[in-house]
Amino acid sequence: MWRRQKYDVIVVGGGPAGSTAARYVALNGARVLLLEKDRDIGVPVRCGEAVSDEGLRIFMEPDPRWIKSTITRIRLVSPSGHEIEFDLKAKGYILDRRIFDYDLAQYAAQEGATIVTKAYVSGLLFDGDYVTGVKGQYFGEDFEVSSKIVIGADGVESRVGRWAGLRTQLKMKDMESAIQKTVTGIDVDEHRFDFYLSRKRAPGGYVWIFPKGPHSANIGLGVSGKYSKEKSAMRYLDEFLQDKFPNASVVSTFAGGVPCDKTLKKLVANGLMLAGDAAHMVNPMTGGGIIPGMRGGMLAGQTAADAIKKGDVSKKFLSQYEKKWRKIGGKNHERFYSIKNTIDKLTDEDLDGIAESVAKIPEEERTITKVFLKAVYKKPKLIYDVMKVFAGL
Repeated sequence: MWRRQKYDVIVVGGGPAGSTAARYVALNGARVLLLEKDRDIGVPVRCGEAVSDEGLRIFMEPDPRWIKSTITRIRLVSPSGHEIEFDLKAKGYILDRRIFDYDLAQYAAQEGATIVTKAYVSGLLFDGDYVTGVKGQYFGEDFEVSSKIVIGADGVESRVGRWAGLRTQLKMKDMESAIQKTVTGIDVDEHRFDFYLSRKRAPGGYVWIFPKGPHSANIGLGVSGKYSKEKSAMRYLDEFLQDKFPNASVVSTFAGGVPCDKTLKKLVANGLMLAGDAAHMVNPMTGGGIIPGMRGGMLAGQTAADAIKKGDVSKKFLSQYEKKWRKIGGKNHERFYSIKNTIDKLTDEDLDGIAESVAKIPEEERTITKVFLKAVYKKPKLIYDVMKVFAGL
């Protein structure tokens, strides 16, 4: 029985970051237990479900079963209705997260990970200042399970991180209140992302339409925390749907917070690491966190397995995980954060002016890079950041 076993690593949270961490721990020969508080892996779905083809291929060949739509184009709509449309150089996908997340957990199990759902973690175990396991409840019964390392992949403002003394809180301006409804009975271009940029529709954020076939879509928006008192995200979304899709049928709804911040400065403690949303590994510009979370989970899993082999689970040894993350993703997230803060200050008039400028560029020459260069043209120091993060897109 898992509750009577000792593990090298315990992963808290069965999302993409947690399952990927467990997979790479097991792949590198360590014993790992993954604990998920919900009944099923992949349920409920709490994101827009968008990923890049290139990002998925870091980990595996995309499975057609996961894919609801293949995205090859993007359309940006300004406050006054200017539409800017162009091809993406790298295709993306809208996933079925229920199938995708379940398969990620299966991959971890196939490598030897033990996975348990309905296991609610309520605290950490300590030996001095070292984390040595977790405690919680499983179907009403208390449990304690020991390990040499705990990986927290338990979502935004991670409790696991706080229990270990890491600062996981966000400022209100860096927490977006997000809501999404999956709607059907509508007509959409199933190969195109749509983004509506307007302070009136989504202050400090944007509205997205992510198609799931020709007649359904994930439609949602994020509102910066600093505007949350003006009007609820739910009300903004309902107004948008009434305006654009008044006859749509809603088949699911989710709401939650999205950390649009830099990655946490401290990702590790003695015997503990954080990955995914728990570490704020979310693109601050887009709010996309699936691929960054999986990359963080992969690095955390590899580092944990290496620490077990070396017999050193100290904060000092585990800090190499922080360095690896900053090399592959953290620096770009800092750049995205700076760009986001500049764009957040743009008025609707500014956004319309940018749309008019981009519209003058022939469609075949339009790129994401050129759009963002127009957006930050008054901030010369950010031009380098834009070129760095969008190079090749």
